[in-house]
Amino acid sequence: MRLLLFALVLVLALLQGRLWLSNDGLREVWRLDDQVFERSEENRELAARNAALEAEVVDLKQGLSATEERARTDLGLVAAGETFFQIIPYQPPSPDDP
Repeated sequence: MRLLLFALVLVLALLQGRLWLSNDGLREVWRLDDQVFERSEENRELAARNAALEAEVVDLKQGLSATEERARTDLGLVAAGETFFQIIPYQPPSPDDP
């Protein structure tokens, strides 16, 4: 009876050691949990970025304000009836200039 009890305790200790200390045990589970958390965070950020891009695409397809803003900023276009002013920073003349 004592030998059987000793064998069962030994088997239990070996299984617990393998569970806690091996690379396929709890350490691997914790590492995988960390990876899942990181990927979930990355997916949330990408989903927010995709939603913003989708809203911009819809606005470009349906609305004129986004198209007008792009034309003004990227192409420098001016609408009819508007006056374009270009402001150049003042640079004092150098003493060598006549």
